[in-house]
Amino acid sequence: MPALDLKDIPAKLTPVIGWAKRYVAMIFIACLVGACGFLVLRINTLASSEPSDDAVAEKLKTVQRPKLDQAAVDKIEQLKDQNIEVQSLFDQARQNPFSE
Repeated sequence: MPALDLKDIPAKLTPVIGWAKRYVAMIFIACLVGACGFLVLRINTLASSEPSDDAVAEKLKTVQRPKLDQAAVDKIEQLKDQNIEVQSLFDQARQNPFSE
């Protein structure tokens, strides 16, 4: 087997470079389509994955739920019952939220 000389490399690469120049647009488009396809598949995989029950339980432990004492709840209920006009506005807004 003959030894590879550095002077022979450009002569051996000339046909490959000529072929690559001829199909450079097609090679670029194929690489672009491949990259976009990979991104779509990766996004689909990540979007459809569900967290494990252990991960959900761990996150729920860190959530601090607000606590209202019974006196505050009673006061809010009392205020809601006293103002009939505001209550009717809330009911009307719930029925048709897009009216002015």
